[in-house]
Amino acid sequence: MAADWLRKMVKRGDISADQLGEAEGMGRNLGITTEEALVKLGYISQDVISKAMAAQFGFKFVDLAGIEIPASAIELVPESVARENLVCPLALEGEALEVAISDPMKFEVLDKLKFILNRDIRPVVASKEQIQAAINSHYGQTETQSVDSMLAEFTETQIDITQTELVDAAAPDEDESAPVIKLVNLVIQEAVAMRASDIHIEPFEDRVRIRYRIDGVLVERDSPPKRLLGALVSRIKIMGNIDISEKRRPQDGRIKTRVGGVDYDMRVSVLPTGHGQAIVMRILDRNNIKVGIRNLGFSDENYRTFNNIIRRPNGIFLVTGPTGSGKTTTLYSALGELNRPDRKIITAEDPVEYNLPGINQVEVKHGIGLNFARIIRAMLRQAPNVILVGEIRDAETAEMAIQASLTGHLVFSTLHTNDAPGSITRLIDMGVQPFLVASSVMAIMAQRLVRVVCPKCKETYKPDPGELQQLSITPDQAAKATFVRGKGCNNCQHTGYRGRKAVFELMTMNSTLRDMTFRSEPTQNIRRQAKLFGMKTLVDDAKEKALQGITTLQECFQLQSSRD
Repeated sequence: MAADWLRKMVKRGDISADQLGEAEGMGRNLGITTEEALVKLGYISQDVISKAMAAQFGFKFVDLAGIEIPASAIELVPESVARENLVCPLALEGEALEVAISDPMKFEVLDKLKFILNRDIRPVVASKEQIQAAINSHYGQTETQSVDSMLAEFTETQIDITQTELVDAAAPDEDESAPVIKLVNLVIQEAVAMRASDIHIEPFEDRVRIRYRIDGVLVERDSPPKRLLGALVSRIKIMGNIDISEKRRPQDGRIKTRVGGVDYDMRVSVLPTGHGQAIVMRILDRNNIKVGIRNLGFSDENYRTFNNIIRRPNGIFLVTGPTGSGKTTTLYSALGELNRPDRKIITAEDPVEYNLPGINQVEVKHGIGLNFARIIRAMLRQAPNVILVGEIRDAETAEMAIQASLTGHLVFSTLHTNDAPGSITRLIDMGVQPFLVASSVMAIMAQRLVRVVCPKCKETYKPDPGELQQLSITPDQAAKATFVRGKGCNNCQHTGYRGRKAVFELMTMNSTLRDMTFRSEPTQNIRRQAKLFGMKTLVDDAKEKALQGITTLQECFQLQSSRD
């Protein structure tokens, strides 16, 4: 029987009676509450559920997003108690403690807190996700049980790893409480909570090193004993549908997982090394590609130019940069802007990283000879308006992309070069005729990612005059600028940075640059001419963001040293 407040939601039209009935049936089958089933089915959000419960029972609803909880309140409730009962202390009001809880009807939890803390408890209602995020942010760990304590459990129990490996291999749907499964799940959950883009599991002679790449920097987290390597590798291979009996060749796979109510795809790469198989898991968050082009980090001038380029009817637009510089996000954002019912968009990718609704995506399969060039040839018979080629790697792919642009198609692609002008030379070095490059390429954009100063611990400061001189920042520019740096806090894992923004070098072709391309002039000549026409370099763009207080001068120095 549904609770009164759920029936009131039906009367208000928040959900239908059929949806409530379906959720009740699902709750009985899965052993979860009706409200949890409603959220799982996607009929209603957790926030709406929490607000309705708060209103029904006369409690205050609190939005915990961005809230700073005083240390005096956090210190009163042990982390284990907060995580076990999913409660978060908010403020101390005299002798009473205000506590956020997702279900105010859990009287046993409130009684337990009252007993443990020996003080009055004043409950307020917040969503489960926000309470979990607040606990992670203010206590600084990620799960009820940390990876460290999980490793301690392994060490104390001395599990027979061979037996665990065989059990996992035989039964991939084994109980989720099995120690190896719990350990891998905890590693993934911790990495997601810390905003990591990659998980690196690397074997050495006497240990296994686990590192997360956070905001582009690798951070070492744990060192499990070497005897756990076989079980870890087997479990990850089973999750990624990879052959666990193959240990001599590199392997690739894909894992679909759900953490904190959010779906993630993970690309798995297995590489045999001298001490065992090393694994890298690339975490692909589908929300990352929903960034609008306005939020990518363009300056006003680059934003206008970029918008004009992607709306041209034909030509090639190249995005260049190393792996992990955000090229895919930029191109997917552009496709999202162009994705309308009156346009046909086809992509050729290796592999397809994110599924885009309304777009035809083709995956390269080298095993059957389905490479980029062959896909482009087939795509042209599908009469597309826009084509995305994942990467131009050879002359054949480059020439096919150029032919597509010359026959009236807008072509997006990526290239691995250090800067925008260098892409011209790279295409010619591949074997593409200079006149084809000159006539088809309309713009090239190089990009990198710089770290953003943590908003919670940032402080203004006056930089050393030598630093300003090194970056050619004039006294007038310095006087108008806001220079910031992060002190380090729980919000940024004491690094001073949280998140990243792209910096761009956008070179649009004109008659002079086309003429230089036709004559195959050196990269430095093309770069010099492009700068005369107003092209801002990567370092210039990073410097502008430092002057605005988005990033630091240290990030500019790093970018400058990588370009010298």
